[in-house]
Amino acid sequence: MLQIAAVAELLVAFAVFSLVFFKQGLISRRQKKAVRAPASLWGVLLQTIGFAFAWAYLRPDGFSKSASELVVSMILAPLSVALAWAAVRHLGKQWRYEAALSADHELIRTGPYRWIRHPIYASMLGMTLATLAAWTWWPMGIASLVFFLAGTEVRVRAEERLLAERFGAEFADYRKNTRAFIPFLR
Repeated sequence: MLQIAAVAELLVAFAVFSLVFFKQGLISRRQKKAVRAPASLWGVLLQTIGFAFAWAYLRPDGFSKSASELVVSMILAPLSVALAWAAVRHLGKQWRYEAALSADHELIRTGPYRWIRHPIYASMLGMTLATLAAWTWWPMGIASLVFFLAGTEVRVRAEERLLAERFGAEFADYRKNTRAFIPFLR
């Protein structure tokens, strides 16, 4: 019964998680991109492959998850959704799928951006980990994390290159004092 509840919650969490990006995409689509980093789209592809491995239904006979894994998933998924919503709300019209800056782009340091430079990627990592805890067989989980983290690094580097070029010393100071996307790691 706990397995069903955890997977059902995970599916609802993904729906709510996706809704924030769909909603914000409609708003930010009207913004003109002044500077783009098309390489970030390779990161999106790698992250997508990571999610595909996480959701792959490839398991040995008798596969099941422990109660503790399911509980971890049930805690992590809603927290990740809340982080995504807070991050997108603070980022506002500047949010995009692709790394890009608009002419009036600002360096956001409010809300979750006070503590972490890429809270949306942290929330995506949280959703990946929640999926791994509730659904995924461990070899698929390893593949999922490898692709997801590689894609996230591509995106982080592309975005930070743009931000460093635009904001210079202000971004350097922000970068020095906040974590990238994994709490406690710079």
